[in-house]
Amino acid sequence: MVALAAPAQAAGASAAFTKTSEWDSGFGGQWTITNTGTSTVNGWNLSWDFPSGTTVGALWNGVLTRSGNSYTVTNESWNGTLAPGQSTTVGFSGSGTGNPTNCRINGASCDGGNGGQPGAPGAPGALVPGTVTNNSIAISWAPASGDVTEYEVLRNGSVVATTTARNHVSSGLSANTSYTFTVRAKGPGGTGPASEPLTVRTTGGQQPDPVGDLVNVGYFTEWGVYGRNYHVKNIVSSGSASKLTHINYAFGNVQNGRCTIGDSYAAYDKAYTAAQSVDGVADTWDQPLRGNFNQLKKLKEMHPHIKVVWSFGGWTWSGGFGQAMQNPQAFAKSCYDLVNDPRWEGVFDGIDLDWEYPNACGLTCDNSGRDSFRRMMQAFRAEFGDQLVTAAITADASSGGKIDAADYAGGSRYADYLHVMTYDFFGAWAAQGPTAPHSPLNAYPGIPQAGFNTHEAIQKLKAQGVPAKKLTLGIGFYGRGWTGVTQSAPGGSATGPAPGTYEQGIEDYKVLKQTCPATGTIAGTAYAHCGNNWWSYDTPQTVAGKMNYAKQQGLGGAMFWELSGDTSNGELITAISNGLR
Repeated sequence: MVALAAPAQAAGASAAFTKTSEWDSGFGGQWTITNTGTSTVNGWNLSWDFPSGTTVGALWNGVLTRSGNSYTVTNESWNGTLAPGQSTTVGFSGSGTGNPTNCRINGASCDGGNGGQPGAPGAPGALVPGTVTNNSIAISWAPASGDVTEYEVLRNGSVVATTTARNHVSSGLSANTSYTFTVRAKGPGGTGPASEPLTVRTTGGQQPDPVGDLVNVGYFTEWGVYGRNYHVKNIVSSGSASKLTHINYAFGNVQNGRCTIGDSYAAYDKAYTAAQSVDGVADTWDQPLRGNFNQLKKLKEMHPHIKVVWSFGGWTWSGGFGQAMQNPQAFAKSCYDLVNDPRWEGVFDGIDLDWEYPNACGLTCDNSGRDSFRRMMQAFRAEFGDQLVTAAITADASSGGKIDAADYAGGSRYADYLHVMTYDFFGAWAAQGPTAPHSPLNAYPGIPQAGFNTHEAIQKLKAQGVPAKKLTLGIGFYGRGWTGVTQSAPGGSATGPAPGTYEQGIEDYKVLKQTCPATGTIAGTAYAHCGNNWWSYDTPQTVAGKMNYAKQQGLGGAMFWELSGDTSNGELITAISNGLR
């Protein structure tokens, strides 16, 4: 991380810029806006200039306007209110090599020009772990910019030390326990923003089994490292790594009858700084493997109980399965060779096939025949041997629906798990409604479509001969919503999809729990009516109920889409883990 501007107090707010990553033609940039005053900040306005040749591309967590080389960002509706000490971030992808100048936050200069008052220090540099024992962890860090008098060390969010040095040893810790550290610099101008977190596990003891003999499978999206700014390190810093059993890396593509790389830069080329890396060690220009794959490899070294599976297809890239199944053995061989490529040896433990949907319509329609799923799973088991072979499958239990269209029972004989996508039953693709929970556990009076619920999907799959222990119950870490809704209860009319951060009609749980808290539950899931928007999503409480159902049904565990939708402390994954015990 390259700190470029010490934040300055400005009407109770400060702003600091960092380059989170750099490549030949551009960089990832992040502004951190902090309330350094003693009263709540209601709305913020950030502006700066870039030199000619340096521009902003995609930006998230703010509203961007541009005039020539000058940029202005104002807050979104959900991140404009900052309590004293609270921070929010704005990220973007930039092209060029320049740095920002003439930064102003709420009308005052970001470089110390605030009526002669000194600015608060910047964020300390990357935290680096030192000696780790059963009951102590040593850390050190690079200096913060600006006028620094001392540093505050926080462990799991609480201040545990104040020091003028740039190192600290925490003692009296528990064995085999993860601790998350941040550091803040203090100076005459106030307290600066916290460093990037570092999570370290003490030695000793035994690695706890997250959920006994059940599985907790989470999808990690390849593209999440861009706009979502979600990286493998976040799995550790959120505490989620100790609660997962499997990570499904999504997605590889299926093209011309073969498995292919989705985004090679994100997968194995993107360079990580020490602050961004799982183990606090920066990538070098000449190391053979970088990107998500190297970060996952480091994660597995820290948490050897986790299995990593490469998932292929998904909604957008399922169109190639039909062609690939014209020669299932060649298809399986191409996938085996890619998953087990020597360049990323040790990263993957198998393959997940996300075909949406065999012999049915998804984004595209397929007519490869009812036995195509069975033939695919048989070919992949023959090729992958004792490596994991799993599949994400439909939950459409309607009469003559997608479950009926394929031989899932036959395919299950060759699978370790079938992950049932028991979500996205309803959403604002039906723009006028009726409003309905997108992941109902069971049917209810007035449900828009018969057979569109978790219970009926599980029962139909079991009745067809799929062993319960090979089924996992799917959880969405997001909500689906409509706007133009006046009725609080489900079944109301709407005028279209509700606004979302990345896409209309869909929003992460971590955002919805703040902006539109749940107002009721139906069919084992939550819904929320706020203003003229109506959302449905799972909460820790409804997840607990669904995990109880999974255990009652003898299922193999749970699967969820996807990790970046959870809170920074992993509320939903914790609810899954606790519920499966």
